[in-house]
Order: sequence, then structure tokens, then C-alpha cells
Amino acid sequence: MFLFFSKLLPLFFYPLGLACLLLLVALLVWWKRSRWTPLPVFLGLAVLLLASNGWVSSSLARSLEWQHIPEGELPSAEAIVVLGGSLKPAWFPRPMVDVAEGGDRVFYAAQLYRENKAPLIITAGGRIDWQGSGGSEAADITKLLTFIGVNPSDITQESNSLNTHQNAVNVRQILERRNLDRVLLVTSAIHMPRSLLVFQSQGIEAVPAPTDFLIAEPDLEQLDRTPQATLLNLLPSVDRLALTTRAIKEYVGIVVYWLRGWI
Repeated sequence: MFLFFSKLLPLFFYPLGLACLLLLVALLVWWKRSRWTPLPVFLGLAVLLLASNGWVSSSLARSLEWQHIPEGELPSAEAIVVLGGSLKPAWFPRPMVDVAEGGDRVFYAAQLYRENKAPLIITAGGRIDWQGSGGSEAADITKLLTFIGVNPSDITQESNSLNTHQNAVNVRQILERRNLDRVLLVTSAIHMPRSLLVFQSQGIEAVPAPTDFLIAEPDLEQLDRTPQATLLNLLPSVDRLALTTRAIKEYVGIVVYWLRGWI
């Protein structure tokens, strides 16, 4: 039940959900013939305009993504942990597992493995039952890693976790059984702050290895490079709204995990 509400309730803190709530309030106020009807409409519009603004979305994403940029070469470790959430399962009509936006995690884990940063890859992630049946995300990641040349005997699956906290708990158990300590933690850069806090709270010596950066230096530089760029970044954009929502999701997740005592 916690898992369901953890997915449901934050929706009303995200820009689109909050704007919809404000519009519902506006309908209620209008039904009561109140002169305050324009206020929630204005607030809902302001929320959407701010959230789809280039400076707002880029700043929020950057505040998360750039926290754990490695300084120099990553150290060696005893295992590479790659978190799920980066692939689409091979459900009809897909001919095979599809790489989603966060699929860089899988390729980066394979790259670190080829660079001999660690001899073992732990794939972590189950599948929420209301999101469809079939194998776990860990199994899908394992298939793709094997397809691109990672030795199957060097991959261990953690297939039962349904959130980042469970990722860390179950991975810790694997590490304890194998008497392993240091790991390279591979996940999307925007997800890294919460992930690292959770893994460290489990006593895991996790070295952040972020990938899938959504904001790079040129993205920030182009915001106001020309008058045309400035105007375009002021106008609403679905992509920027989605980016703002992803960043807010991570901040809400950090607060919820802190309240639960998971970080």
C-alpha cells in the first residue's frame, strides 16, 4: 500500500497535478459565484509557465545532476551496481528489450566492466505488478549486458526490489554474502543524490558513477546566447515541463525517504 501511495500522492506536488488541482478549486469557487475565481486560474497558469521555463527546468535538474560529478578517473571497486528504470520490457509488439532514455546506465556499466573497474555487475530492480507481468528489470538489464558482450557469469541479479530503498537493502545482502565492500553505483545523474544517500545509509561504500546527464554546459550557455534563444526559453515547452517534474520528483523522494528514516 505504501508503494501505491508513494506513486499517487506526489503527483499532486508536480506542476501538472498542482495546476489541475488549482483548476478544480477555480471550478468550485466559480460554482459558489465568488469573485476569487480568477485567482486559482492565475496560480495554475503561473505554475505551468514557471515549470516549463528553460531557466527553471535547467537549474533544478543541474542542482541534482552536478552534485556528484567524478573528479578524475573513477577508482576500482569490487562490484558495479546498476539500478533499474532504464529499459522497456519486450512486450508486444517490441521485438526485444528497448532502451529508454536512462539506458545509458546499462552501457556505462558495461564500459566500466570492460575497463576492469570491477569484476562483477549487480543488476538491481524488480517490476511493479500493476505495470505488467513478465521478468524483472534486473533480468532485462542482464539480457542487454550479455548482448553487448558482458560475460553472464560476471552478472548477479537482484530482482525483488520495487524502489531505491529496497535496491540498497537487497544489494547490501548480496555484498555481505560475497564479502564485498566497495561498489561503483551507476544510475542517472538526476537520480544519484537520492540513490547515494540510500546506499550509504545501508553502510555500503558506494562510489557515485552518474550517467545519463540531461543538462550539459552548452545547454546552460544557450539559454540566453541570443535574443531568439531567450524568447524560446521563456515560452512553455512540454520537454522542459517534464524535466522540471523529474527534478521535483527527486526532491520529493528525498524528503519522503528522510521522513521514513531511509536516509
